Amino acid sequence: MLFSSAAAGFVTSAGLIIAIGAQNAFVLRQGVQRSHVGLVVAVCMASDMALIVCGVAGMGALVLAWPQLLQGLRFGGAAFLACYGLLAAHRAWRGTGALQPGQGQPQSRRRVLLACLAFTFLNPHVYLDPMVLLGTISTQFPGFEKTFAAGAATGSLLFFFSLGYGARWLRPILERPSAWRILEGSIACTMWAIAFKLVMGA
Repeated sequence: MLFSSAAAGFVTSAGLIIAIGAQNAFVLRQGVQRSHVGLVVAVCMASDMALIVCGVAGMGALVLAWPQLLQGLRFGGAAFLACYGLLAAHRAWRGTGALQPGQGQPQSRRRVLLACLAFTFLNPHVYLDPMVLLGTISTQFPGFEKTFAAGAATGSLLFFFSLGYGARWLRPILERPSAWRILEGSIACTMWAIAFKLVMGA
């Protein structure tokens, strides 16, 4: 039961975050640019771990009890993602050499940190998935909830570390301005699609 609960937590957590969502697209872009990767990965790891622990501890019920909070996050997150999508679309449209990975004006740590926190906490799904869903599944392993949480946290840690530091392997491909424009365009479409789903209440 010890191993099965940890494995269940690992697989469930990995399955929830492996899709390229808004947060993952941001981590990928920072990784390709090698811009404050350690900071971004650390913030994502710590945030996900905190949400998982809170969910397994039963805090997910409080999230469901405050629908107004989720509503505010839904529209606030949609507005943020729509604006970030516009910025990504603008970068894709310009498509100059300055947009190649590792070039252009460096981003400040403060700006990157604030963006990372916004991507993490302005999306209501970040509360419904790690807190409510993982918290609910953990009850299927009575007495081993902590092991389930440890497995889920491990899956999250490995994913964000691999995404942030593994993105540099894409650098040779994205050295071509056209490929970099495609990445920025894909990020813009991802942001807009998620913003639309949030507005529609999906």
